[in-house]
Amino acid sequence: SGLVLLLLALGHLALMHLIHNVDEVNYAFVASRYASWFWRGYDLLLLILAMLHGTNGARILIDDYLSQTRWRRVALGALYLICGTLLVLGIGVAVFFQPVTS
Repeated sequence: SGLVLLLLALGHLALMHLIHNVDEVNYAFVASRYASWFWRGYDLLLLILAMLHGTNGARILIDDYLSQTRWRRVALGALYLICGTLLVLGIGVAVFFQPVTS
């Protein structure tokens, strides 16, 4: 999963910062990109892998630095709650995004 995450992140970097100028990336750009389920899936996979990778790293730090079982459980519970909430919000945006036309 780390290799896939690296390739997805490099692709995202190339697309958003090298191929397209930063001035071009706005709501209309994202809305036109999200007309394709390929880009929604690409962003979903990038989101899920990045969140799980970061959460796993934070879990390892918590296990290393919190020796008391009670505080470790509290910290891990908060970490998983935050990760789950952000994943649900991100997945909801990618799946249910409807462009606003005015």
